[in-house]
Formats: sequence, structure tokens, C-alpha cells
Amino acid sequence: MTASAVLGCHAGTPARELRVCSDPNNLPFSNQRQEGFENRLAALISQELKAKLEYTWWAERRGFLRNTLNAGRCDLVMGMPPGVSGVITTRPYYRSTYVFVWRRDRHLDIKSLDDPRLRTLKIGVQLIGDDYANTPPVHALSRRGIVRNIVGYRIVGDYSEANPPARIIDAVTDGQVDVAGAWGPLAGFFAKKSRVPLEISPVLPAFDPPGLQFVFDIALAVRRDEQGLARELDEVLVRRKPAIDSILTEYGVPRTQ
Repeated sequence: MTASAVLGCHAGTPARELRVCSDPNNLPFSNQRQEGFENRLAALISQELKAKLEYTWWAERRGFLRNTLNAGRCDLVMGMPPGVSGVITTRPYYRSTYVFVWRRDRHLDIKSLDDPRLRTLKIGVQLIGDDYANTPPVHALSRRGIVRNIVGYRIVGDYSEANPPARIIDAVTDGQVDVAGAWGPLAGFFAKKSRVPLEISPVLPAFDPPGLQFVFDIALAVRRDEQGLARELDEVLVRRKPAIDSILTEYGVPRTQ
């Protein structure tokens, strides 16, 4: 059944439903208690569409889209970069950046990948997936010959723990690393909640030639045969932009223009 059918709301038909696939253990984005900002956004969208919000919970690991959205288990995924193959993505609802994170009491104030202190400080970086693929900060640092003082933290992590990606921010708080290069929404949220004051600063330059970038748009994703739903979502994102921005601010999501 297509989303258009599920979301149909004519006299005598069942109430409209909005089926969303989300990770049940991945704050600040989502969790099963619906405490993430993507949960908040899904609730806002469902209200705008006058639809009942339903979730399919699935860990965001390799094959997430194949096993959820494209398998017909849901009709919407909340956080996707535009241009992902095999789906339609909406207009972006925010743009964020990778950031440096450090303890305030260290007074590091690191902003540039070319800061000479990065050659001696212990640096935490995020690794994606079971194959330890590299995130942009890893590539940028390795280009500069900074490899021996890097400590990797898997984004998928130990799923028996709450919010596995947060371990890289815990490492900064606990002094296991001096500074970390992390995705902004993750860093901003857990920096606000840290028992030790933390500072964050966007990784600069935002674009590291010849083709490495640290700033990314984030959008919503639907199946390729759901152009009508994508248009409806675009309209909601425009109409409720102030409310969406307010949610992102509440969760400490750093945004760039």
C-alpha cells in the first residue's frame, strides 16, 4: 500500500496515518520515547497533515533505508541529506556542520583544521558503520598528516547503551581526548547536557579543497513513487519553518546559512 493510500482521508475511509521509520536509541535525533528533535518534527508534521503518527523502530545501520522505507514498512524518514539515491528528498529543513568540541576549562578555542595544536592534542573522531568508514574530519586530518593522535568512536557503537554516538562527547567530558570532531547536532545537544561545560566551534574551512565538505543540508525522505507526499511535506516545511527552527534551537543544533 502506498503512502497516498494510507494517508487518504475521504468520507468513509480510515483515519489518515503517517508512518515514520526512526532509530529507537539515537538522541538527539530520535528514541522510542519520542524525545528527539526528529520525533518532535514528526509530531508537528502529522498534526499539519491531520494524520495519526505511527512508528516503525529500526536501528540506523547499514541497510536502514532498504529495510525500512524501501521495504514499505513506513512512508517517511526524518533526517536524510538531499540526493540520496533511491528516494525522494524534500527541501532541507536545516543545514548543519561538523564542529570541534572541547572542555571549557581547557581554553583551547580551536576553529581551524590548520591549527598547529592538532598535531599534538588527542583528537576524537567519528567512524561510520561496521566497516569503519571515515567521516570528513578524519579525511581532513589525514590529509594534513595528523593520524597518530586520533582516537576513533563508532557511530553505531554498543547498542545496549543509550545513544551510542554520544560516546565521543563523553570522551571529551571525561578527558579521554582533548578535542573531538563531531557532527554538529550530536555535539550541540550533548554539550548542553554535559556535567562539565563544553565549547563547540564549526570546523573551518567549511569546504576543504579539492572536494571535502563539512556543512550538509538535511531533509526528509519518501519513496520515489510518493511525489504527492513529498510536495505536501515541502509545504509543511515552509509553512511551519519558525516552529521547526524553534525546535532545533531547543536541542542545540548548530546551523549555518
